[in-house]
Amino acid sequence: MLPATPETVASFIDAQAETKARATVERYRSSIAALHRAAGLQNPCADEIVRLAVKGMNRAKGRRQKQPGPLNRTSIGRMLEVKTPGRMHRRVTEAKREAPLVALRNAALVAVAYDTLLRRSELVSFYVGDLHRGVGGSGTALVRRSKADKEGEGAIKYLAPDTMEHIAAWLTAARLESGPLFRPLTKGGQVGTGALGGGEVARVFRDLATAAGLKLARLPSGHSTRAGETQDMFAAGFELLEVMQAGSWKTPAMPARYGERLRAQSGAARKLATLQNRA
Repeated sequence: MLPATPETVASFIDAQAETKARATVERYRSSIAALHRAAGLQNPCADEIVRLAVKGMNRAKGRRQKQPGPLNRTSIGRMLEVKTPGRMHRRVTEAKREAPLVALRNAALVAVAYDTLLRRSELVSFYVGDLHRGVGGSGTALVRRSKADKEGEGAIKYLAPDTMEHIAAWLTAARLESGPLFRPLTKGGQVGTGALGGGEVARVFRDLATAAGLKLARLPSGHSTRAGETQDMFAAGFELLEVMQAGSWKTPAMPARYGERLRAQSGAARKLATLQNRA
């Protein structure tokens, strides 16, 4: 299998591009290159034939990635008001029994996700011991490891007073003093011992958005709060470097993408339209 020839890698990229997303194929290519480097072999992905295969894929599919449907503060506020976000197919008695804990956990999850701008995998990795209450009712949370922090240096994220109240309500009702902060709930309403799965974050967001009656162009994903607060920060006039620090981005590409529609609404074309009394 190793070493692979450039022709083999190029053919692999062509074949995968027929059914896979561009970002997925790029990840495959990166993995192939990393394996060759680790084995001390010549990297076939550096060959011109592989670069041409990637260019051909980009021309066919385009380089633009789909963005998650953003959940801004207005949407979050409506979602936090939802008291019984149980699945519609559950029996009524079962939904009533689960609603208090489900609502409290989901409210805490959404509130923390918005304040911290964390990715879904990072959000569900919190432990109760990672929380620290500060002055004025606010708090902080230690993110032990993230996508941008492979070596685990850790980062401290701010939690607003209202978010800390949601967390306290969940911890009290679930009787949690240690271990994972966000946990799954059984159909009988029992709190699990392990951490909530990262894939469940998007489901929680979708259920709450539906229950709140939000009219969204795209269904929420696990990164929707990350996109939403980024847009809120740009709308409030924050600089790009401030937003990058809040979201732990090492490059400006992604936060800039999240804010591109806002920039279009406040750019030269909008200003000209305003001067012409057309906006």
